[in-house]
Amino acid sequence: MSVDIGNRLRHLRMAHKLSQRELAKRAGVTNSTISLIESNASNPSVGALKRILDGIPIGLAEFFAFEPERPRQAFYAADELIEIGKGAISYRQVGENLFGRSLQILKECYQPGADTGKVPLVHEGEEGGIVLSGRLEVTVDDERRILGPGDAYYFESRRPHRFRCVGPVPCEVISACTPPTF
Repeated sequence: MSVDIGNRLRHLRMAHKLSQRELAKRAGVTNSTISLIESNASNPSVGALKRILDGIPIGLAEFFAFEPERPRQAFYAADELIEIGKGAISYRQVGENLFGRSLQILKECYQPGADTGKVPLVHEGEEGGIVLSGRLEVTVDDERRILGPGDAYYFESRRPHRFRCVGPVPCEVISACTPPTF
């Protein structure tokens, strides 16, 4: 198992708002030493690494236990969408974990006759969607529309609403809501 010492050091140094020059001064090494380590062009001895970490300050055990935050995935293949629905309505979500996210994007598929229930949905936020195929009956408050391919909706989610597939073929929708509600 290899450990990316350079990346860890850079991440911690920046998290502590230290320049390479400042960390080098605190650790008693040259700033080129810090630069070489961070670019993985040089591997420090344990003693040298300890001196550098004392300048942050952080211990060796904490340094090796620390996992830098990885960038979140930006692209998703069709088979990477996460199924969060069940029964006659499929909700395939973009992204596995929405913790800390403010937007939820779904590819929805309603089988003929499927609906979200007789009791309207009500929650905080906003939502919108575009019908890709089929026909979707959308009810918001006392207003009801049947939307076809290319038609869209967008409303405040605190308004009572429900969705129902009408017609003989499944209805596909791409939707988004904020904040995530599932």
